[in-house]
Amino acid sequence: MSWIREGELNLLERLFANILKAGPMPKHVAFIMDGNRRYARKRHVERQEGHTQGFDKLAETLRWCLNLDIHEVTVYAFSIENFKRSQEEVDGLMQLAKEKFLRLLDEQENLRKHGVCIRVLGDLTLLPDDLQRLIAKSVVATRAHNKCFLNVCFAYTSRHEIANAVKEMAWGVEQGLLHSSDVSEALMSQCLYSSRSPNPDLLIRTSGEVRLSDFLLWQTSHSCLVFQSVLWPEYSFWNLCEAILQYQLNHPSLQKAWELHRESQAMQQLEADRSCVAELLHHRGNGKPVDSQARQTALLRYAASREERVRRFLCTLQQKRDAFFDHMSGPTLDGDKAAKAKEEKTAKGKKGANPAENGEAKADQAQKVEATADAK
Repeated sequence: MSWIREGELNLLERLFANILKAGPMPKHVAFIMDGNRRYARKRHVERQEGHTQGFDKLAETLRWCLNLDIHEVTVYAFSIENFKRSQEEVDGLMQLAKEKFLRLLDEQENLRKHGVCIRVLGDLTLLPDDLQRLIAKSVVATRAHNKCFLNVCFAYTSRHEIANAVKEMAWGVEQGLLHSSDVSEALMSQCLYSSRSPNPDLLIRTSGEVRLSDFLLWQTSHSCLVFQSVLWPEYSFWNLCEAILQYQLNHPSLQKAWELHRESQAMQQLEADRSCVAELLHHRGNGKPVDSQARQTALLRYAASREERVRRFLCTLQQKRDAFFDHMSGPTLDGDKAAKAKEEKTAKGKKGANPAENGEAKADQAQKVEATADAK
């Protein structure tokens, strides 16, 4: 099954899609694709078949999203908590992931046609090396595409993501790229794995579970959350339309809450800048009062310098992340391993050959001695 299933909506689906698109549409939709195992039990098939059917449904859902002008989708493919499942199931999921990313690499022309950029969010170092390389190659191969975006959360939990963002900011301070006073809620958002994406407008969870399961906790604080009872492999175009209708009904209140949050965030940053400037002016002026114009000028300069520090730090951070994918997708890993194996084999061969060569030399010497003795 392809990553994006080809085909158009039928007449009734197109009609309803056009009606939906007359209202506010989500630009970014996130899915918790739950219910694969229950689907397998329901159909009396192997668990692995349930997961395979779940991937096929993702391909179909991506097609619906494209037809609805939804250009960014984020899916919860594999949680760090899933490593606690049986070894057989984990191995099966890793194998399925390898097959699908290999298929993705074979479908680059189709992805280029649709302009699909694949991003994989999570701690990839927890995955097998061969899967890391396949993921990295897929990410690098589609990095330049910009018509639509698929974010695959793999080896991911939101708490792990937030903890990693804190570590990145601490690293920035240690490296002298940031001041401790530069750390803020806005900067935290820009250090998350999902920093290149806007927050989801709509989050959908299937299977009837009413919880987020450690998925995009930071990013969905002002998103519309929709919980549907249908199992993921049985998800339909009409289920998606129902969720979008709920988003449209709640759109005014969601927009208002988001605008208030942005205003509050801007005010918090302004107050933090004022506090830093007041402290700086106090030290420089030895406690003497400073007129309002000089204070305002200092505030503008400080804000500009902070923004420049943050910009440079974020550029460095992105370069570090890109370098990881470039390194993992390059030929050096396989080449180095093959070269090392060849070198070790050659060394062993030489080591094994030396005793034989020494033995032959000793035998030749012995024959020469015997021949000399006979001649005498």
